[in-house]
Amino acid sequence: MKNILFLIILTFGFTTSWCQEIKKNEFEGDNFSLEGTLAMLKKATTIKQFERIINDKKNNVNNLDLNGDGEIDYVNVEDIESENTHVLVLSTFVTEQEKQDIATISIEKTADLEAYLQIEGDTDLYAANTLIEPTDEKQTLKSDKGGPNTPSIIIQTLRVNVWSWLSIQYIYANKYIVWVSPYRWNFKPNWWRPWHPFGYNLFFMKCAPHRMLYHSVGTRRIVSAKKLYVPLRHSTKLVVHNKRALTTVHQSVRDTKIKNTSIRRNSLKYSPIKRGLIRGVRLNGRGRK
Repeated sequence: MKNILFLIILTFGFTTSWCQEIKKNEFEGDNFSLEGTLAMLKKATTIKQFERIINDKKNNVNNLDLNGDGEIDYVNVEDIESENTHVLVLSTFVTEQEKQDIATISIEKTADLEAYLQIEGDTDLYAANTLIEPTDEKQTLKSDKGGPNTPSIIIQTLRVNVWSWLSIQYIYANKYIVWVSPYRWNFKPNWWRPWHPFGYNLFFMKCAPHRMLYHSVGTRRIVSAKKLYVPLRHSTKLVVHNKRALTTVHQSVRDTKIKNTSIRRNSLKYSPIKRGLIRGVRLNGRGRK
């Protein structure tokens, strides 16, 4: 019994010490798990369900409070489609009129029963070129012919074909209707209740399991998705906790005063989307609002 108690105390002390040593988050995006987002997409069967489970507190994906009101932001999901490419845009309303994109999931069907994806954090919230994708490892033995040396193990990182994910099969089905979240600033789903953000160290530990099967990569593989998304990107000047001080203004939703900073960012502007086919994007009559 004493040995068990000693192990519990030792484990608790090690965990507490390790938690205290974790570096504080450098970017706002550190409070939203890109790896966890992909884990939820794999778990979901529809995009509607995917939006729901990334906003579920128990799944440890979302810890964002971009407008600084002390409550977690609801994350909307919207699909942009063009031929064999889909871009799932994750965003949140920081005021009634202002919207900030968080990340994009680029998906491309490359052959029958074959599709690949990447998630990229928005540059307002993450370091540039923050790209995550599902990966697997292949281990092979290599030995020198005729030599006495011990064989070495070579580990090769492989891309994962995500066609087996039910959510991916769902968006490529013939009867699929492109998903655009119906929720807005003052209109949230009945089942959702916001909570207070966790401290970063605690959130880092909570979403640690998501980082086992999804890893950073240095190459953007789906170039067509980037071209499809950029003209429709949402970027706001009202994010109040950006660690890099790159926004033009900082403003709380409860304060109308605006404080200018020394660095300027040009917001992306575009005309409203109309019905029909625009630049190869089939929107089924619903554009980004």
